[in-house]
Amino acid sequence: MQLPQPRGPLSAALSEALRGGAPPPAPASADDALGDDDLQLALFLCHELMYGGIDGVPPEAEWDLGVIAFRLALERLMLAQLREEIEPAGEIDPGEVGDAIFELVERDDAPPLSRYVAQRATLEQFREFVIHRSAYQLKEADPHTFAMPRVRGRAKAAMVEIQADEYGGGEFERMHSQLFAKTMAALGLDTTYGAYVHLLPGTTLATVNLISVFSLHRRWRGALVGHLAGFEITSPEPNRRYGNGLRRLGYGPEATEFYDEHVEADSVHEQIAAHDLAGGLARQEPALAADVIFGVQALLHTEKRFVTHILDSWEAGRTSLLDPAPAAAKAAYA
Repeated sequence: MQLPQPRGPLSAALSEALRGGAPPPAPASADDALGDDDLQLALFLCHELMYGGIDGVPPEAEWDLGVIAFRLALERLMLAQLREEIEPAGEIDPGEVGDAIFELVERDDAPPLSRYVAQRATLEQFREFVIHRSAYQLKEADPHTFAMPRVRGRAKAAMVEIQADEYGGGEFERMHSQLFAKTMAALGLDTTYGAYVHLLPGTTLATVNLISVFSLHRRWRGALVGHLAGFEITSPEPNRRYGNGLRRLGYGPEATEFYDEHVEADSVHEQIAAHDLAGGLARQEPALAADVIFGVQALLHTEKRFVTHILDSWEAGRTSLLDPAPAAAKAAYA
């Protein structure tokens, strides 16, 4: 992906460092780490060095000690806010983790974005929604795959089963990331990875950064597994609605296949993810049971902030994406 324009001092300092400048200073605090546009962009770019990289940035930057220290500081701020805003789950019976995940999802009170998209969204709003999700869906499964070498036994087997489907069983055209690219193309959108990062607010980038925070630290392998389990459980019905929303707008299988595939695949995955993967890991390593639940809670919390921002914007008659003009103006920080 291309390096986007900075949004403020954090992303500007990181951009300068990635171009060979001085290491970026690590921030000590943030008013709203989960929603800060500048902080979340900077963290997203730090994480991207661990995935496909950034055009013009040398591969060695992935392990630059100054950049890593900066990244860890941003991650600590994000995790601290999550711990502050999420009610502790208390003592968790490792044998009940699978059922506990379904109960958490059942109690989730996030606004019904999928119903709005199915019944009311305009074509422009649907395209906005797809742009929001492109930061994750165009690399779908990659962050969660970091868990594979960090779990063992039945949990590893369950992870492999789920991820194999995410990657299309080895067929390029069936990879979920490729199916999403087809949806984007059908909607007339740019399928280049990272093409819309400059338009994504902090609440959107936080949903992607959360997975990377969990995936890049072995210490958080339980939370990563919990996040994946929650992700699979919350997928089938919303994706059914998204597919129906596209059909309402006059689109056919080329656009809806991504959503239709998730209705079928994730209906199977949800039981495997909750009981065999998350439950299996908790039974193997009981000390991780609380982290597994925290991963689910963190998913639901960041998703609630994400959908609330979108729906509030749409109900107010404005776009849910950023205006690129202010971001370009802040390039003066660089």
